[in-house]
Amino acid sequence: MPRPISELRSPSNLLGILFDVDDTVTWEGKLVPEALLCMARAQASGLRMVPVTGRPGGWVDHLARMWPVDGVVGENGGLWFWMQDGKMHRRFSQSADVRMANMERLERVRTAVLAEVPGTAIASDQDYRHLDLAIDFCEDVPPLDNAAIDAIVSVCDAHGAVSKISSIHVNTWYGQFDKLAGFEALHKARWGGPVDFSRWAYFGDSANDEPMFKAFELSIGVANVADFLPRLEHKPTWITKGSGGHGFVEGMAALGVLSA
Repeated sequence: MPRPISELRSPSNLLGILFDVDDTVTWEGKLVPEALLCMARAQASGLRMVPVTGRPGGWVDHLARMWPVDGVVGENGGLWFWMQDGKMHRRFSQSADVRMANMERLERVRTAVLAEVPGTAIASDQDYRHLDLAIDFCEDVPPLDNAAIDAIVSVCDAHGAVSKISSIHVNTWYGQFDKLAGFEALHKARWGGPVDFSRWAYFGDSANDEPMFKAFELSIGVANVADFLPRLEHKPTWITKGSGGHGFVEGMAALGVLSA
């Protein structure tokens, strides 16, 4: 099980901070102001800051432009954007033709989920997506229970699609990518060479963060990750007392990035 963040000794050789967005730097649907300030201070200190999220390409474009970050991975690793020398760089794990064909296939998944799992809806950010289908189970619909979430996953599985559970959506797609693959691709394109996993920390809160929890020894779950621990084979190493963005601030202080 994760250890309390209070037991963490500040590392001395951090290169960057990776973090999920929803319910990791936000809370109750809003960005925690102190979390944004943490990002800015950390980046100003020389750390590389990279959100790794299930949110859509349209959001990723905005975050890469407007937040104090050095790149953004979106749609669970399906795309990665970054600003450099005043220009937006966009990369995708699949060609435009493959993306279009897969989105057409996902229409069958959409129809089946809405028919078979009462109370679900297509996520309100779906129009801004390039590679996946996002099924809402608690963002803009009354929260569904674990049995309903499992039923959504079962429908996706029956159609041969990959699926991952975030704190608000089930994201499903065709193709072989995840958050870790997306970050590795961003790192190679942005900075060259392989990732030194010992020099990055990762913050997350839900089941789609598992590839990152597995890869990074310095992995931190904010307190609300406790809701998803039964689903995780690979759990975060550390856990905060605070939830969402408040836990992110707590974790950043524990890393020695800023004073508490």
